[in-house]
Amino acid sequence: MAQEYLILDIVIWFGLYLIVCISLNVEYGFGGIPNFGRALAVLIGAITVGGIVNRILMATFGVSGGIVEASGLVKSVTNEIIAANPAIGIGILVASLLLAALLGAITGALFILPSAKLSEDYLAITLLAISEVMFMVSYYNTDMIGGYYGVSVPNVLAFVPGEQRLSIFALIILLIAFLAYLLVDRVTNSPYGRLLRAIRENEMVAEAYGKNVMVVRIKTVAFGSAIAALAGALYAYYSVNVIASSFSRVEWTFYPFLMILLGGLANNKGVIAGVLAFVTVKVLLMVYKFEITAALHLPFEAVWLEYIMFGILMLIILIYKPEGLIKEKPIMTDPIKRLVDKIKKAK
Repeated sequence: MAQEYLILDIVIWFGLYLIVCISLNVEYGFGGIPNFGRALAVLIGAITVGGIVNRILMATFGVSGGIVEASGLVKSVTNEIIAANPAIGIGILVASLLLAALLGAITGALFILPSAKLSEDYLAITLLAISEVMFMVSYYNTDMIGGYYGVSVPNVLAFVPGEQRLSIFALIILLIAFLAYLLVDRVTNSPYGRLLRAIRENEMVAEAYGKNVMVVRIKTVAFGSAIAALAGALYAYYSVNVIASSFSRVEWTFYPFLMILLGGLANNKGVIAGVLAFVTVKVLLMVYKFEITAALHLPFEAVWLEYIMFGILMLIILIYKPEGLIKEKPIMTDPIKRLVDKIKKAK
């Protein structure tokens, strides 16, 4: 049973991080947009569930009072209804994901708008600062999503027996991650994907060919933020509560950057490899941290070993294997495929 929960934990975190990483790969890997504010989009997904959906349910059931106290009552009432009518739980989940994607896209477009013309370094710092401000507001303002107290969230799988809920939710997360991957792979292998690579390599050349780099950046960040917000909403329903401190820059910005660097920039299959390798090591470190501390006689808790190892790993990747586990490949358009076939036949 312990091994089953360990595997489920790896699967769930793999799905959540895969959604975030493929969204970041669109922006940074293909478009060269250093979005150090990725945690903002994930937080927006959680705010959608904890702040907006909760308030809709409060209005529906006539529950008044502060969001922190009222969310517990709303959760109990909603869970009873979902247990009797599974369609309502599925409907709440689907509606929440759609709303999270919409708000994520709007937020991404709005926050990139004033800084879209900045160079990479200044753009990265600006997006990180915006993300941190939003995090601090949501953490210290208890009226939004409960701040440091947090808020309760309905169990959309209340109709499923307790021992099966984790497995079902893991499958849901994997399904959404798979659909997001297919969407991103289709987009990045289209003419739009080739435009992103062109802007990444030399935006002045792209502008010379009549492309509006600022508009492309805004569209790309909006698209990536919409996908990343799905992970925030799913994580909120998975943990059955929303606490702002769970959406730090380390977990949802720096780790995703490390994962796509490990797997390979502008390579969607590489992202899968990077996320799987990272999540497996991370979960094993967290589960067996006491055993590792005792075996290695560490003078500190093994939880700090996680940050040390991943910091060293990032340095090794950047110095010795900057292309990642799977190297970026050119987009094989139909003309390129025909040209390759001609060359092969000529040989």
